[in-house]
Amino acid sequence: MEFTTAQIAALLGGKVKGDPNGKIRMLAKIQDAKPGQIAFLANPKYEQFIYTTQATAVIVSDQFEPKKEITPSLIIVKDPYSSFTVLLEEYHKMLNFQKSGVEEPSHVGEGTVIGTNIYRGAYSYVGNQVRIGDNVKIYPNVFIGDRVVIGDNTILHAGVKIYAGTRVGSNVTIHAGTVLGSDGFGFAPQADGTYKTIPQLGHVVIEDNVSIGANTVIDCATMMGDQTIIRKGVKLDNLIQIAHNVEIGKNTVIAAQTGVSGSTRVGENCIIAGQVGIGGHIEIADRTSLGGQVGITSSVTEPGQQFFGTPPLRLKEFFRSFALFKKLPELNNRVRELEKLQQGSSGAVQKD
Repeated sequence: MEFTTAQIAALLGGKVKGDPNGKIRMLAKIQDAKPGQIAFLANPKYEQFIYTTQATAVIVSDQFEPKKEITPSLIIVKDPYSSFTVLLEEYHKMLNFQKSGVEEPSHVGEGTVIGTNIYRGAYSYVGNQVRIGDNVKIYPNVFIGDRVVIGDNTILHAGVKIYAGTRVGSNVTIHAGTVLGSDGFGFAPQADGTYKTIPQLGHVVIEDNVSIGANTVIDCATMMGDQTIIRKGVKLDNLIQIAHNVEIGKNTVIAAQTGVSGSTRVGENCIIAGQVGIGGHIEIADRTSLGGQVGITSSVTEPGQQFFGTPPLRLKEFFRSFALFKKLPELNNRVRELEKLQQGSSGAVQKD
């Protein structure tokens, strides 16, 4: 895959300063780039490398003023970091969507409708009454149960398991080992101390433009007709547990090893760090930020709040408490000194 500097500038809505016909074949870091590669400069501390890089072209800000002569062509944009991200996305699409055709052995059930330009890897299984859109890529060992719906331009990496009745939107990426639609953790305690399994009859809905990391599990809803819903634009990391009947709002991002308990609603544009635990049957307001290892057991009703620590505190409260915590050794020494002075004073009085 080879593009000219001018073609890349057109994709990014930028302007070329230098040779518009330079050939670009790969992306690279500015300090390591070689001829035929393109890099970017967003952080001023890397400016030194733009004067020595061997890159064919560098993406720079429209505010950039070079202090020395520059060899590579420049692609001038408003935001170099975002523009380079666009290139990474396009490169990623080209790598992942170049596959097509059917590898054998693989299985397609009765009544299933499959779109055009499909890739189905070896040992993939597609059940009955499934609907699969155009340009979908199904890698080896993927399981797709009966009545599943998958939109256009979706990628299912190796070993993904999608239970019956699940709906997956368009432009979704699901990484290896993820499971959609498995049973929620529903068990009824019995008088003899045993547990009776509560059948899980609902489904999972994944809306458009969602990314789900490797080995993440999203449980189906409990009741028939109910749904566990991941809204548009959500980004889930690896190793996340989303329980039954949960709803994750649009454009929320969740880092690895986080667990969301059943029937909880997480709002839009939330940022949830790693190893966060969110209790069941609560609501998290829009634009909430939860720091690493925070445990939330009650609803957050005010949008835009930030929580840190365990137990969780609002951002200002956390920093006030931490400031005091750092002073505890000093305060402890002062208390001991005061106690010694008081004891000495008391002893002197008794002696008199």
